[in-house]
Amino acid sequence: MTLTFLGIESSCDDTAAAIVTDGGEILASVVAGQTQLHADFGGVVPEIAARAHAEKLDLCVEEALAEAGLGLADLDGIAVTAGPGLIGGVLAGVMLAKGLAAGTGLPLVGVNHLAGHALTPRLTDAVAYPYLMLLVSGGHCQFLRVDGPDEFTRIGGTIDDAPGEAFDKVAKLLGLPQPGGPVVEAEAAKGDAKRFSLPRPLLDRPGCDLSFSGLKTAVLRLRDDLVKAQGGLHAQDRADICAAFQRAVAEVLAEKSRRALEAHPVKTFAVAGGVAANTELRRALETVASRAGAEFLAPPLRLCTDNGAMIAWAGLEAFKAGQRDGMDLAARPRWPLDKHAAPMLGAGKKGAKA
Repeated sequence: MTLTFLGIESSCDDTAAAIVTDGGEILASVVAGQTQLHADFGGVVPEIAARAHAEKLDLCVEEALAEAGLGLADLDGIAVTAGPGLIGGVLAGVMLAKGLAAGTGLPLVGVNHLAGHALTPRLTDAVAYPYLMLLVSGGHCQFLRVDGPDEFTRIGGTIDDAPGEAFDKVAKLLGLPQPGGPVVEAEAAKGDAKRFSLPRPLLDRPGCDLSFSGLKTAVLRLRDDLVKAQGGLHAQDRADICAAFQRAVAEVLAEKSRRALEAHPVKTFAVAGGVAANTELRRALETVASRAGAEFLAPPLRLCTDNGAMIAWAGLEAFKAGQRDGMDLAARPRWPLDKHAAPMLGAGKKGAKA
């Protein structure tokens, strides 16, 4: 019997809803972005994001149901991102999901946003466990061995900035609009990656941990040196800096991926998250996987960034494994996938950041 789930996502600045079956069919997927709302601030403003989610969530659900030609009575369950993320947005999604579950009597499943990304290859390509996953986005970067819907082993991760965050900050340093990832990639296409020498952080240390804060600082110093030497920053300078920065990120991730595959040989190496949309990074990772004898998988671009389909799928897998959540489901700003690994970014009163 086919199961059909509604997935709700609101962890950052994309309000999303999707309808997915346990056969991997995406019946509908709706995403409402907030780029224009945050454009004047150089980044996502949590309060603005939370208010936008509260305004758009029910509309996205209605649109997804209409697109799928279904009603709430045709669903078998509701999956919702319960963390990690900006707490206001996560709370808005969780409260909507609770309301729908209470009104319909449908089962409720709280999903870790990172699990949504990590399980995307299961949705798109029916990949068998285990496989190796590089989760690389604006807020997260880690290597994971995936052995089940709730079995994740962290092999390595960032000790400071995530790559997507570094792309955004570099774009801001160079006077480029947000979000930084696609803008920096477009500029890099016009630049010479060999003109400037930028560091490859942590390549001189063993293991699979990563760092991108120093690389961002190196770009800042390079920009200031150019401005001081020539009285400003030319268009070609900006393009060449973007190319050099992008090349550095791709080479670091490729080398760390090689190490991860060497330490944990698997049949499939997958990448997911917003930064997985970067073309140069995909090429570099595909080469690494080929040399390691592993199949390389990257989801379609529409499933790289935050979306409701991955949440619906992760909810379906958790539901089949026996998970059910009640009205006490909590919104969590922090929620590590690997429950046994030590925190990498420090911990506060609410737990580990990653």
